[in-house]
Amino acid sequence: MHSSIRNTPTVTLIAFLVHYTGILSAQTNSTSRMEAWITNPDRSSLFQKAPEAIAFRNGTARGAAIVIDAAQSMQSIDGFGFALTGGSAELLTKMSTDARSKILKQLFASDENNVGVSYLRLSIGASDMNSFVFSYDDLGNGETDFELRKFDLGQDRKDVIPVLKEILEIAPNVKILGSPWSAPAWMKSNNNVRGGTLKEECYPVYAAYLARYVQEMKKEGITIDAITIQNEPLNSKNTPSMQWMVNQQLVFLRDHLYPAFAKAGLATKLILFDHNTDRPDYPLTLLSDPVISQFADGTGFHNYGGDMGAMSKVHMARPDKNIYFTEQMITERPGSPTVNIAATVKRMVIDTTRNWSRNVILWNLAADPNNNPHTNNGGCSMCQGAITIDRDAVSLNIAYYTVAHASKFVRPGSVRIGSTNRGDQTVSLTEDEERPGLKRMAVIEDTQVLPNVAFHTPEGKIVLIVANDTQSVSSFAIQYKGQSAGIRLNPGAVGTYIW
Repeated sequence: MHSSIRNTPTVTLIAFLVHYTGILSAQTNSTSRMEAWITNPDRSSLFQKAPEAIAFRNGTARGAAIVIDAAQSMQSIDGFGFALTGGSAELLTKMSTDARSKILKQLFASDENNVGVSYLRLSIGASDMNSFVFSYDDLGNGETDFELRKFDLGQDRKDVIPVLKEILEIAPNVKILGSPWSAPAWMKSNNNVRGGTLKEECYPVYAAYLARYVQEMKKEGITIDAITIQNEPLNSKNTPSMQWMVNQQLVFLRDHLYPAFAKAGLATKLILFDHNTDRPDYPLTLLSDPVISQFADGTGFHNYGGDMGAMSKVHMARPDKNIYFTEQMITERPGSPTVNIAATVKRMVIDTTRNWSRNVILWNLAADPNNNPHTNNGGCSMCQGAITIDRDAVSLNIAYYTVAHASKFVRPGSVRIGSTNRGDQTVSLTEDEERPGLKRMAVIEDTQVLPNVAFHTPEGKIVLIVANDTQSVSSFAIQYKGQSAGIRLNPGAVGTYIW
């Protein structure tokens, strides 16, 4: 039997040896208990609270130990949630008042019985998950509106805004990110909602258009906390979409958008890139400009291509700027008897936050049983919602459970803290074979622990999320302040542990 401890500056070898020679502080003599919320791959438990609390005890527990080091503080957390697309809002508005109220409370209320979604992403104008394409200033062929006299939130007043107001009644502090899929067609080189680029002569009016969106939403009682500049600027295949090369966007940001937001007195954060982790050069190029470096809040990423570690590389290059995870679609086969929850939570919750993201937004909140609505000729026909809405009937999908494992307990303002990661160096003590009672120390170069991430909440609790991505390991240990708890977690399962 042995125990492991992280080889970090905040956990000294002296303290480690003191623990194992029995000289325990009064603090480590106290026994605390944790609760666990579990999802099993066979669906026998779907984000359900374990019936019995788990006790911490002095000494060691069997299994590889995840050591929690609350003295290590990383990034603060803004929240976890989904994209409230126009299609999602359309389906919600078609529900009866009682049915809609019930599912919105289940999603957004942060009490004992609900999951407390705390972050939303909106499309500025239409996305590819709308029934049809629109902007806030649509004109006839050959027309222009450089004064934005015809600007109107239009379709959003019929679905997105009413649903948002209901959500804000439940969760008034939910953070909202806005992202445009395209400028109005008359501002674009191809006069089309799909593809094309923004005309240079339209840089000033489009900057004013984005500032106007934030102002008009504020008049509706909706605060846009942040916007990205363009959803997937290197993807012109969606309907709508707009290509934006980095040198062009740099000029727009520096010379037009920043001055427009400053002139309007907007505190809305500006987030760069909003595309895949295979191109960290894009946001770093923008941040190399001294003006953009001054006002940009950080970088948003998707992960349809590339490696999550790119977010850490951007953080390493610019630790003064924030990292956000702004989109990812995850799906499952409807009616499947199993749920691939461990791999999904590992990638979407553990890997994102371990790579410095302040949030996680999945795509998207709701769709119908046929993954509608979406636009034609470039809409996403495979984009399953976190919930499936069939009139008033609602079913919960893998994206819902993935977010729930974080959103319910890792509330905004929580801080990621240290926990043993797979591959860390750790120290172990074993008994000398020739002289019983004498301890020997060894350094383990490549610790094999289950994927995990830990947080310290504003309420003073520790939250640990663990994904058992193995096919055989069913036990491990959690070590905190010199005490240990033995945990059983089925292969393929996920557990959120709170104490």
